[in-house]
Amino acid sequence: MIPKIILGTGPNATRRTIGYLFGKGRANEHTDPHLVASWNGFAPDPGRSPHRNPKEVEDQLAAQLNQPVKMLGEKAPKYTVWHCPVRAAPEDPILTDAQWADIARRIVAAAGIAPEGDEEACRWVAVRHADDHIHIAATLVRQDGKRPRRDHDQRAVQREARKIEVDYGLRRLKPGDGTAAKRPTSKEHFKAKRLGQDAATRDVLRLRVRRAVAAAADEAEFFALLEATDVTVRLKLGPSGDALGCNFALPGDTNDKGEPVFYAGSTLAPDLSLPKIRERIASTGPESVSVPSGNPWHQATAATERIPSHLIGSDEAVAQGHLEVLGGALDLLPVVAPATVKADLERAAAVFERATRSRITGDRDSACVLRRSIQTIWRDRPPDGDGAGFAMLLDTMLTAVAYAMHWHRTRQHAQQEAAAQQALIHLHTAYAHIAEPVLAGLTHRTPSLHMKRRYAHHLQEAAPEHAERILNDPAWDALATVLAEAESAGHNASTVLDQAVGQRTLDDARNPARALTWRVRRLGERHAPSPLAQAANARSSRATQLRPTPPQPHAAANEATPTRHRPRR
Repeated sequence: MIPKIILGTGPNATRRTIGYLFGKGRANEHTDPHLVASWNGFAPDPGRSPHRNPKEVEDQLAAQLNQPVKMLGEKAPKYTVWHCPVRAAPEDPILTDAQWADIARRIVAAAGIAPEGDEEACRWVAVRHADDHIHIAATLVRQDGKRPRRDHDQRAVQREARKIEVDYGLRRLKPGDGTAAKRPTSKEHFKAKRLGQDAATRDVLRLRVRRAVAAAADEAEFFALLEATDVTVRLKLGPSGDALGCNFALPGDTNDKGEPVFYAGSTLAPDLSLPKIRERIASTGPESVSVPSGNPWHQATAATERIPSHLIGSDEAVAQGHLEVLGGALDLLPVVAPATVKADLERAAAVFERATRSRITGDRDSACVLRRSIQTIWRDRPPDGDGAGFAMLLDTMLTAVAYAMHWHRTRQHAQQEAAAQQALIHLHTAYAHIAEPVLAGLTHRTPSLHMKRRYAHHLQEAAPEHAERILNDPAWDALATVLAEAESAGHNASTVLDQAVGQRTLDDARNPARALTWRVRRLGERHAPSPLAQAANARSSRATQLRPTPPQPHAAANEATPTRHRPRR
């Protein structure tokens, strides 16, 4: 159940609100508007007065609601109307008028508009438009002439809504921490529909601004990218002439006067104010990190592969910083993705956006390589051959997002945990589309039976606890192929396999064969070391394997993931 508070101002605010509530709606969506509750139980109902002119009844109702405000004259407050739509989820049972009336009374009491038993409280009405929602409208002057005590009313009604969900058996929403992006209003949704937009302007702007932040190397490029995507920017200047904030608008989205409708960055999302945008760009600007030359797909994959270790660690600021950069990487990935997976990756990025914010201030310094590598992929579009680079990156992102889900759960970030879990579902779908053709191609080039037997022997030595499962996996042929290709490039197959196993534990991999395939593929494409270096690497890898592996939170992460959408291979 989602309550949302809107404040109205001006001398005619009450009449305008009543006119809207009992009108046809902006898209003729108000089919049967009628009162289900009011402050005194017998307020005039324009929707249930068949023998009277509805406009006259609306005037009468507005006048009665507005009487305490009118009595104050010039001393009336700036905001005179408190408007709160309350909507049930599509899958919720249809509630009766009496049930909606009870819900309305609980909401106005929780908000401080009309505490239970307070006969001098504000006047209010609850109007039902459809099966799934009501609108509560109140005037913000009590009947004794005082102002209502409605401190933090938005939080209060959200807490009450969570209790109502339990009491009425409705869909239970996740409690938030105040860092969620503001949802589009119904007015914004209807306007988007009229304009022929697939999404509300607020959501379109948030996505374009986030992508510009993720892609830009400096502030000038950030504004240039916005201009290139048809976003109009209006800067808020201080007395010194320096930009203190910025507002964004889309062409064609205008108000009644034909002027562009601007949205402040902070109202699109808490992390999109100009100061925070500057922090994110500066912390990973070109002077802050030197990314080694090489395959940017491999660099991004290696950087993403390190995220779980940061989430396991105790430094919450560093972990939060990696989640923010991971979200930026997901924002850019659909731009460079094949057409078959763009939609799934866009959905994954859209929902994971909620998992990138919490009350913890992020430290992004150690996540610079991932950001710069993704920027290189976005800017240069490096060749990816058979698509293995994309598959490798998605493979590591699945694991990173699964660990993000676990990280948020342990900190009781319910909304962020749910967002990461939803992102996993979309990422799994995209990964399947990308990885299956690549694995099929590798399988088609599988080496001879003799070579496979030799590689199986190496595997049993390198990962004895996983060997049987890997050898019985359909992806074993693909793993054998990349081992043969690494050997052809001058690598020692046994050493490469040792290194791949030692990079990260396979204990939390749902498919160890696939995980090793991508690791060996990356290692095999590196420059082959000399024979002496290979011997030294082999000794080092075996010594590393003898050391105990620290425990990982894989069990808890797997437990929270739906069985058919497990995050690791």
